[in-house]
Amino acid sequence: MKIVLIAILILITAPVFLQRAVFYAPIKTVRFPKTIEGEKLNYRFTIKNNGDAPLTIYGFEAECTCTDVHLPNLPIQPNETAFIEVSFDTRGKYFYQDRVIYFATNTKRKREKLRFKVFVIPKD
Repeated sequence: MKIVLIAILILITAPVFLQRAVFYAPIKTVRFPKTIEGEKLNYRFTIKNNGDAPLTIYGFEAECTCTDVHLPNLPIQPNETAFIEVSFDTRGKYFYQDRVIYFATNTKRKREKLRFKVFVIPKD
């Protein structure tokens, strides 16, 4: 009798443990046009949760303090869309800039990334 109850319990709870959030960004890399040093660049990444569990973004790690990131305040529900806003200050940055932002998430990979690239023309 115990074995039957345990088997039923496992079958009932198994789908909950198999649910995963899936971080999907239709555009993972943004290429800005050539920019004069000192300008601030902004971009709004669209993020969709293609999984069957809420997607939580716990935090981020940017390669430079010149990059500011605004995350969604709430978990992204399955099949819903949210935005990650990124701002890059080109002051003091010159020539080719390639920045990656890493996100701590509850996806299978645990770490997702977005990227932007720009060529910064130095001021005279």
